[in-house]
Amino acid sequence: MSSAKYKNELFEFAFFPRYEDVIKNLAENLADKEEWNYPGSHNFPILKNYLEFTFKRLKQEKKVNFTADNKFCCFNTGLVTNNLEDIFVFFEEYRNPKPGYSTQYCFKSFLKKSDNMLLRHFSKNLPDIVNFFEKPELLIFNPTCELIPDIDHIIQDNISRFPPHLQSADDAERRRQLSGAIDEVKKKVRTNYKIAIPQFYDGKIQLLLPLCLTSGSPNPDLALVVHRLDEKLYTAKTCLTLRMAYNNARLIVKPQSEWLKP
Repeated sequence: MSSAKYKNELFEFAFFPRYEDVIKNLAENLADKEEWNYPGSHNFPILKNYLEFTFKRLKQEKKVNFTADNKFCCFNTGLVTNNLEDIFVFFEEYRNPKPGYSTQYCFKSFLKKSDNMLLRHFSKNLPDIVNFFEKPELLIFNPTCELIPDIDHIIQDNISRFPPHLQSADDAERRRQLSGAIDEVKKKVRTNYKIAIPQFYDGKIQLLLPLCLTSGSPNPDLALVVHRLDEKLYTAKTCLTLRMAYNNARLIVKPQSEWLKP
């Protein structure tokens, strides 16, 4: 998606003074410890992506709650403290908007469920966590199903995501390497369904499988995106970089995986 078309719905909804500082405080002091940075990054891009898309989904589910007079609102981040207490985002009416800001609300604080300010306004109306799936069975790979990848489409649409040695290879070599990697992971996932990691994208649950395209490397190069067509068939038409895959997977839950990490 081009930056010209991209909209951050969380920022359109509310003004966040000192955004970098409050995100840092959430990650380091309030939420249960988790790796929110990629190697080389320090401004918590995974956490920012998580909050933004969680809010977008909560709006769709009508789980952003307001007081009767609309002066305050909040939503459940889905994150918890190290004592497993829910963490909410609390907003108040933006009474003195700065020039250029048309948002109705202003960020006030990230609050634990037991916080008096939160309970004072929402004790009987605390919003629920986000729900990304209606059918739990979609979260697990079914080994009795066939997986049919669209090799040509995967290569044509994702060549820039491939490792450099395959970007410069000829078409036949790319096909051989990709077909071999998919055949290998199909065998692995049929004996260990935990290899498949669920992700949420474009309103749907999909599964991610590791693709090892570099000989001798212990780490996968890409994540194959697997979509269930019916009770007997999966298809795969695209692949993601591991960063893209982790961002999408983290929306549902922190991936407990040996292969998909920040």
